[in-house]
Amino acid sequence: MKKLIPYARQTVDEQDIEAVIKVLRSDWLTTGPTVDVFEEAVATFVEARYAVAVSSGTAALHAAMYAIEISQGDEVIVPPMTFAATANAVVFQGGVPVFADVTSDTLLIDPEKVREKISPRTKAIVAVDYAGQPCDYAVLRKIADENGIVLVADACHALGAKYKDCRAGSLADLSVFSFHPVKHITTGEGGMVTTDNNRYAKRMRRFRNHCIDTDHRQRAEKGGWFYQMVDLGYNYRISDIQCALGISQLKKLPEWIKRRRKIAEHYTDAFSSCRAVEPLAVLPDRFHAYHLYVIRVKSEKEQITRDELFTALRSGGVGANVHYIPVHLHPFYRETFKTAEGLCPVSEAAYRQIISLPIYSGLNDADVDIVIHELLCATDKA
Repeated sequence: MKKLIPYARQTVDEQDIEAVIKVLRSDWLTTGPTVDVFEEAVATFVEARYAVAVSSGTAALHAAMYAIEISQGDEVIVPPMTFAATANAVVFQGGVPVFADVTSDTLLIDPEKVREKISPRTKAIVAVDYAGQPCDYAVLRKIADENGIVLVADACHALGAKYKDCRAGSLADLSVFSFHPVKHITTGEGGMVTTDNNRYAKRMRRFRNHCIDTDHRQRAEKGGWFYQMVDLGYNYRISDIQCALGISQLKKLPEWIKRRRKIAEHYTDAFSSCRAVEPLAVLPDRFHAYHLYVIRVKSEKEQITRDELFTALRSGGVGANVHYIPVHLHPFYRETFKTAEGLCPVSEAAYRQIISLPIYSGLNDADVDIVIHELLCATDKA
């Protein structure tokens, strides 16, 4: 059996390991000073005033919904072409996710569909920077401001991306990142929310620690013990161990993004004459960070379906994947919110066509060539 080239994986070097070991030998494994350093480093990188680190990207989404006070019956507009956590975080707070379809060329949320979905109960828009390309934040900002609602960026795919020379993380009222091993940098599991709003930052810092008004280090520094839980929160803390890894990884991010973009360029060039597949569009005012490299299988023109190509790639040792089943088609949403096929036809059609190809900073040229070879062979045989 051929070695499987994964669609994504972490890159961890000796510097990362040494950074973690240093924290393991320190007095603080959690709620310590390394968390602050990581937050400051990410805030500086994305050009935001505040950053709040939490235990996962999902926790970050949940913290963002708490920060903006989503509550029972509030509507939040989300795209269906995303991981389920984007919508789930709304539900965690008692809100109702309202699905607005995406544009067919980029699979980014369609601002015109957002306008159509706004109601008196709409409290926020969550824009997902699908695959690593930022949404149209100028238009979304205008829509949000006109309607007095909050704009949230699910930038979990987009660390290092830019929209009109502005970094992902500074484009919305709150921006959410994930540090899962398949993302641009990793802390094992972990997430972050960036914002320029001090009130949002304070609410999220409290929320990640059971909504207790002080943490262990703050009490230790004051020599006290007393604390109060002022609201219902969660244990969404991230450890100093994880943050040490994140700090070390962040230093390498620009080079890693450069590598991802080079791989993407190689794929795009190789597939330019292939009639069976096409990459998603990259808009001219965007700097794509390429968390994913997504192709669309043009099955109406060729005698190969997405599923057939997926099977052929896997048989050839290429760990292709599919991102994503539209969220509104998951059984939970069908049953709980009575969503159904036809609600977001662009996303539904795209889902039947898309495949994610391997892309990560440690992917070598030889394996890139294998991916290209296997795809072109599979489509030539069709």
